[in-house]
Amino acid sequence: MEKQTLPNSTLILVFGILSIVGCCCYGFGIIFAIIAIIMAKKATALYNENPELYTGYQNVKTGKILAIIGLIVSALYLAYVIFMFATVGYDGILEMQEEIMKNYGG
Repeated sequence: MEKQTLPNSTLILVFGILSIVGCCCYGFGIIFAIIAIIMAKKATALYNENPELYTGYQNVKTGKILAIIGLIVSALYLAYVIFMFATVGYDGILEMQEEIMKNYGG
């Protein structure tokens, strides 16, 4: 029997990459990471039933690792943003940005 590509193996990899790219977009990386991890869990279960029938498991493993990294970095960044809003507020963040732009010639 001919080998098939695991369903959504490329999509899992893409979502893993998007979770890292989206980590600085106020939580969008978390969404992609969770979707990639859930899809990777399903694909891993399917692969473990009949590993000789499927190819593309490397994409699933890589996408899952990237999604875990993206989830951690996104959660840390989101916690940092919440902390900044709780301590200095929106006006304080704007003042910091203006000061940085003035000091570094932006």
